[in-house]
Amino acid sequence: MTDKIKEIDARAMDACSESFRSIDSISHYCTEKVLNAFSEQRISEAHLHGSTGYGYTDIGRDALDKVYACAFECEDALVRPQIISGTHALTIALFGMLRPGDYMLSITGSPYDTLYDVVGINEGTGSLKEYGIGYIEIPFENSEFDIEKIKEHLKNKSIKLIFIQKSKGYLNRRTLSSKEIGDITKVIKDIRPDIYVMTDNCYGEFCEKHEPVYYGVDLMVGSLIKNAGGGLAKTGGYLAGTHECIERCSYRLTCPGIGRESAATGEYLKDFYQGFFMAPHTVAQALKTAVYCANVFKSIGYAVNPEPDSKRYDIIQTIALGSPDALIAFCQGIQQGAPIDSFAAPVPGDMAGYADKVIMAAGTFVQGASIELSADGPLRAPYTAFMQGALTFESGRLGILKALENIFKINGKSL
Repeated sequence: MTDKIKEIDARAMDACSESFRSIDSISHYCTEKVLNAFSEQRISEAHLHGSTGYGYTDIGRDALDKVYACAFECEDALVRPQIISGTHALTIALFGMLRPGDYMLSITGSPYDTLYDVVGINEGTGSLKEYGIGYIEIPFENSEFDIEKIKEHLKNKSIKLIFIQKSKGYLNRRTLSSKEIGDITKVIKDIRPDIYVMTDNCYGEFCEKHEPVYYGVDLMVGSLIKNAGGGLAKTGGYLAGTHECIERCSYRLTCPGIGRESAATGEYLKDFYQGFFMAPHTVAQALKTAVYCANVFKSIGYAVNPEPDSKRYDIIQTIALGSPDALIAFCQGIQQGAPIDSFAAPVPGDMAGYADKVIMAAGTFVQGASIELSADGPLRAPYTAFMQGALTFESGRLGILKALENIFKINGKSL
């Protein structure tokens, strides 16, 4: 490591101390919630063994649902290895809650790119639109809810579900706090108590003391290869919220008449339980990595979001790198700092569900696990890198320093 990079690293570490204390405090609080959930459900070694075939009388699966609901402070949850991704969990929720003739209203602008095919923004087979379910969105200008437009749309009785995306996705906007989501949910429910409010909670679990369902959201969903799996889950997703919502979604996950009563868990349960136990600590490692990254790149003149001292409501850190070459160099540096496939050089390519070419760096133990150190971004201006994860802060710090070194090289700056 050169003297210049050592100097930047030292300054960033000094600047992180106060934020790190706050992150540790939240991690402690959330760990206590998880431990209490394990204790309340009397989890034992017997719960760690999965099932095969139909998965009937799987006590570990059923107890895990209750652990999630208890820790997330809501009525019910559905945690399954059959859910392959966050997008899949969202799709289960939308098809579970909506019926032909209904409309969903997104009040945070356009959803994450992979939902375009699901809701019917893109023409494709099997979308909500093809089933006669409509989609409307309200622009999320200046990262603020347009209260008047929301109230106007709520007059339309065909709108049955409000969709809120907590994290930024591939947009240059701020992430919402759970409390903000709760506040707008109250506004909506005061006007339309019959309407469902749903949150895409991907990347947000355990970044705050409470999740959106604690503040009144009916349903939230996420992926186990992000925060909630703690870096140990090899696949899976969850839905959490009211009993009614979970029951409806369970019939979409399997089929009417069976719902949550069946679904084998195989060898996954131990990783699911241990991963959830580890999740608050693992998320804290990712948050520290994000804060450190913001300090490093802010100090050399790049626009970052969130700012280094901002409160954080998800694990994502963005760096506007300004050019395709810089974005590629950053992602290749993150890859070089990975434990797996560090020798690989990621390049932009076409990916299902994305309109632009995307570059993705992820030398992860679990394929695509963004709770592990990873970085990605679409090749479109302002060529923003979306960095997230790190199972340990130490490894995250080293990966960022590799990315920094690459950026210096392509910019022709002295190291």
